[in-house]
Amino acid sequence: MLRWFRSRYLDVLGSIYIYNEHRGYTALDRVLDAVRRRSPDDAHLIGLIARHRADERKHYVMFKRWFERRGTMPMKLDRTFGHIDRFIEIMFRRTIDRLDTQAVVDRDDLFERLCRVISLTEQRGYRQVEILLRNSMVRSDSTLTRIFEVIHRDEPSHWAPYEGWLRDHGRRPARWWERAIDGFVHSELLFLKLPFLFLNPWIARRADWADAGETQPADPVPAGIAG
Repeated sequence: MLRWFRSRYLDVLGSIYIYNEHRGYTALDRVLDAVRRRSPDDAHLIGLIARHRADERKHYVMFKRWFERRGTMPMKLDRTFGHIDRFIEIMFRRTIDRLDTQAVVDRDDLFERLCRVISLTEQRGYRQVEILLRNSMVRSDSTLTRIFEVIHRDEPSHWAPYEGWLRDHGRRPARWWERAIDGFVHSELLFLKLPFLFLNPWIARRADWADAGETQPADPVPAGIAG
């Protein structure tokens, strides 16, 4: 029973993370393209966002290798289980897929809002990984532990571009109500949606990988994680 509980918990956890990592780098592709169009000479900002995007892709690949080693596919999840999805929906009143990213980036007031959303999401992710690295069920899986250690090392650089833009342009930091929304989104995922997945035996598995058909450069995967 304990072995089943642990396996199920890690399965759910991995499925949520691999969805969010894929959602992260594909959404950042749109942000990066929009920033390049708006500010083609801002090599520093473009480079930082490109690094963030590359890390999100790397994290997705690490989870993909982890599932391959387990001999199973992730659960088939949608935007209901995405932290950034829910945060964007609340802050912009539309889904990521319906968001006009170029229009957001082109307007300072909207890009300012987007920067705070991304920064808060990444900082939340960093704190959550610290908690998971103390979780005995996560620690029992050496490969998954190494994945979260890599994420923990990478994460601080992920909110730096957006905090830097806010600072350099004299824009305000996140206010209490924005942090409260971030906390609500996280609590909703942790206390409602994760238990729903854990207890629902009818959740389908993906038939293919989320990145099927995407053209990517070679994916470097840290030692000890590749299958």
